[in-house]
Amino acid sequence: MSDDAPSGVLGKALTVLQAFTVEDTTLGFAELQRRTDFAKSTLHRVLGDLVAARLLDRVQGRYRLSGLVFELGMRASVERGLLEVATPFLEDLYVRTHELVHLGTREGSEVVYVAKMGGHQQADSPSRLGGRMPLHATALGKVLLAHAPAEVREATLRGPLERKAPRTITNVDVLARQLSDVVTKGVAFEYEESAVGIVCVAAGIFGPTDEIVAAVSVTGPVHRFQPARHANSVRAAAAGISATLGRRAALRNNH
Repeated sequence: MSDDAPSGVLGKALTVLQAFTVEDTTLGFAELQRRTDFAKSTLHRVLGDLVAARLLDRVQGRYRLSGLVFELGMRASVERGLLEVATPFLEDLYVRTHELVHLGTREGSEVVYVAKMGGHQQADSPSRLGGRMPLHATALGKVLLAHAPAEVREATLRGPLERKAPRTITNVDVLARQLSDVVTKGVAFEYEESAVGIVCVAAGIFGPTDEIVAAVSVTGPVHRFQPARHANSVRAAAAGISATLGRRAALRNNH
């Protein structure tokens, strides 16, 4: 990357902010320079601006995203409204299954985890709040992909499909058949495709105009969790969230 790309102050600031990940929440200057490929003088200037704007904190010579970034994220209307509606249903699903419950949305070709609920003895899932996984490698992602715009599905089915675990589906024909089943049956399954030892069932959450807005899932360890046994509970939770979103939208439109 040249020092002029991305262009503009905002582009450079976004590049720095996006260098942080769910796993790497605190970074030193050298690592930030490696990830952004900015000249030292440019990076010093951008970091100074971000600290002054309270978007980054500087602690013992290292940098981390600030509380203001979290606050701004929570103001995002779609995710905030979705979380407010979904949380009671996620809690109920956890009580019913006593397994790990996720809520995810699609961004491009990935599922983004926006909620995660479970106890101390839950499955060792690779998911992280705010983290991402390829759509084809998770039950959440398969639901979101099955109901995504045609161009999104077609782009994924052109391949190649990244392998996240030994059993990740990398054959586009197999994935296409599974996506058809998701539309027919209303649920998607995952069998050790995102990580060894993890199985999962997911269902879609739809908005007032029947567009998919998110998906909910239950994940458990392969030795004790049978996804098919919980398909109806996951469907019911997704349907409840969808219906509540629809009622909220109707109330807004009537005012």
